[in-house]
Amino acid sequence: MFLKPDYNLKNIYEIDFEKLKEQGIKCIMFDLDSTVMVSKSGNFLPDTIEWFNSFIKDFEVAIISNNKNSEYIQKASLIAPCRVIGRANKPNPKIMGEYLKEIDLKPAQAVMVGDRPLTDILAGKLLGCKTILVGSINPNENLPTKFVRALERSTIR
Repeated sequence: MFLKPDYNLKNIYEIDFEKLKEQGIKCIMFDLDSTVMVSKSGNFLPDTIEWFNSFIKDFEVAIISNNKNSEYIQKASLIAPCRVIGRANKPNPKIMGEYLKEIDLKPAQAVMVGDRPLTDILAGKLLGCKTILVGSINPNENLPTKFVRALERSTIR
């Protein structure tokens, strides 16, 4: 199925960076809210910054978000260990493709990591890169969000 990610992991901390390097991956693009940052919090968890620091020297890394709030994206940019790009309009892969051209890499050398099949994973698939679906970084999501997430994930089974 087209929406099926290349990898389906419990969370971002399960990503095998050595395996990605072996596969020729040179760039990792992450979604922001619920993937690497608790949604709308504007802050990274301490474990997440430490986690970023464990691999960021080995890859081109960017956070690519659909969030349109310029102040929020700027705040995330100030504390992120990598570039943060907002207004991505995923699943349209245009912004992701422009970023890859800017750093002179091909989609086959990149992976898109996100928590949403219908935006993050679809954008990655449309672009032609590998995809990693992860669970939310926030284990305490509210019930409506959990329901929508489960419904959306039913499309990839």
